[in-house]
Amino acid sequence: KEEKEGMSNSERKDSFGKMIFGNNELCAQFLREYTNIEQLKNVQSADIEDISNRFTHMFAEEREADVIKKINIEADDMTFYLISLIEHKSNVDYNVVMQILRYMVFIWEDYEKKENGRTKGISKKKQFKYPPILPIIYYDGIVNWTSSLHLKERIYLSEIFGKYVPDFECMLIPLHKYSNQEIMEGKDELAVLLLLDKLSDISDFKKLAVEIPPEYFAQITENTSQNVMDIMISVMRVLLSKLKLPEDEIDSFVEKIKEEDNVGGWFEHFKEIDLPAERRKMREEVREEVREEVREEVREEIREEIRE
Repeated sequence: KEEKEGMSNSERKDSFGKMIFGNNELCAQFLREYTNIEQLKNVQSADIEDISNRFTHMFAEEREADVIKKINIEADDMTFYLISLIEHKSNVDYNVVMQILRYMVFIWEDYEKKENGRTKGISKKKQFKYPPILPIIYYDGIVNWTSSLHLKERIYLSEIFGKYVPDFECMLIPLHKYSNQEIMEGKDELAVLLLLDKLSDISDFKKLAVEIPPEYFAQITENTSQNVMDIMISVMRVLLSKLKLPEDEIDSFVEKIKEEDNVGGWFEHFKEIDLPAERRKMREEVREEVREEVREEVREEIREEIRE
């Protein structure tokens, strides 16, 4: 529905981020492959709980793609949990570290309130500690990320006040820095989605179809759950919308790929779409609309002259 009613580029990107990171299975794949943190190398979807709904009050409307995951980890005969805050950006944001700080404080306050509800006054005890939060920025823009990843660099005179200024570092995952071959090493559904997320124009689609054999996609998605497959189909719809294809063509394409058992055959169907022809068709339709508007204005002027 959203795509058909018209989505802005940022909304399409937000939709993409929400689809990927909102799914625990895909989120687990992302954490295992891209965080390089030992405690997350074996994290599974069953270890992850999405708690984003607890913090909707702090999400601005344009930031509803961000997700907060509670990750239960077994280590040294004890269970603790790590909060992963995944921030999705398609453009460089120079205030993102301050935005993330606000999120972190909200999360810790919520944790404190919850624990005090279980054991009154526990947060005032010496042994009480807050859970670690891993702030991740997933960036799928095409230009280099130039914003600071350290909070201290956003604070005036921080070099003078030194240790009295709070600081933390965000983990940046810049998609455009990863080659297709590097992404393909993941050999899972996330790899397929990230490869799709890198596509921005017709030439990218054609390059991907040539560079990566259909067998690669087929092997990965042979046993993919229907839930994740539906996400992939939704992502493909978003990408085709970015190419400004007519809605009837998008609908036709989506219906065809729904019939496939895996993603391997999608690009064969994609070859059936004559993108240049469709773009010429859309441009001609726009020109015709403009010409009709002009003709109507001329007719109205003539009618006005006759009435006078």
